[in-house]
Amino acid sequence: MSDWPKVRLHVVTGKGGTGKSTVAASLALALAGRGKNVLLCEVEGRQGIARMFDVDPLPYEERRLTTGLPDGSGGRGVVHALHIDAESALLEYLSMYYRLGRAGRALDRFGVIEFATTIAPGVRDVLLSGKVYEAVQRNSRNKKAQQYDAVVLDAPPTGRITQFLNVGEEVAGLAKVGPIKSQSDTMMTLFRSPRTAVHLVTVLEEMPVQETADGIAELRKARLPVGGVIVNQVRPRDLTAEDLAAAGAGTLDRSLVESDLEHAGIDGGAGLVESLLAEAADHAERRALEDSQRDLVARLDVPTYELPRIAGGIDLGAMYELAGLLREQGMS
Repeated sequence: MSDWPKVRLHVVTGKGGTGKSTVAASLALALAGRGKNVLLCEVEGRQGIARMFDVDPLPYEERRLTTGLPDGSGGRGVVHALHIDAESALLEYLSMYYRLGRAGRALDRFGVIEFATTIAPGVRDVLLSGKVYEAVQRNSRNKKAQQYDAVVLDAPPTGRITQFLNVGEEVAGLAKVGPIKSQSDTMMTLFRSPRTAVHLVTVLEEMPVQETADGIAELRKARLPVGGVIVNQVRPRDLTAEDLAAAGAGTLDRSLVESDLEHAGIDGGAGLVESLLAEAADHAERRALEDSQRDLVARLDVPTYELPRIAGGIDLGAMYELAGLLREQGMS
């Protein structure tokens, strides 16, 4: 059973380098089981979805990517993708709500849209998050649009996520009344509801874990719903506790290492043995640091999930593997 059965909007954030985009894509694949349709969105202009799925750069248009993770019952949903940029979102907004089709495109040609989003940076976040809201909460203004059972957002990093979602505060300085203020209030109703969950991706290092803790505190202060913490790129646990302690203390049996190398047909001499013992000591030190950071993550009092480091790099097969692990742990 999923830990998040009522959630329609899964927002995935994390410090740069933690693999949040990979986790977002894997979560979309996991959710797209049992016949569910899922939309995977990105808003940072990096075309990360296209690179991960090895497709052409995405336009401002919902595109079918692939089928979801098989669930064993024969049902497989579809993952669609959407690359959102502020200029296209504003043109669509003007067309849908003010019927400024050609006029809106004329504004774009004159650079008015870029000028507006530059002079008031908060407008850009409102436009981007507004399109995400529209994908979740489809209405009669966007007729014939695909309906989705879930939307996964590859969101801005942890340091900006509260500002990005807290559109009510952004709009407060721009408009006190009117349709923009009214729409931002409606968006906040979704973003603060049980239908939204903000998941945070981290790795077991001091700075990402601390940023995750700070992000959770900021989200809660803004009354935005905190989801789970996904600990990504976890190293394998190949050594027993006894061998790990011996590696850290520098007391591993040198003769046993030499014997194992000889048995494997490897003749690297004393230099190879010294290198292996040094690497084992480094690994033990790293594992001790990771264990201390895992304890800190456990104290955050939110559901946690772990994903392993993929040695061969991330491709579609690896993302299906990660999707299966997320499902096994109850995230989808």
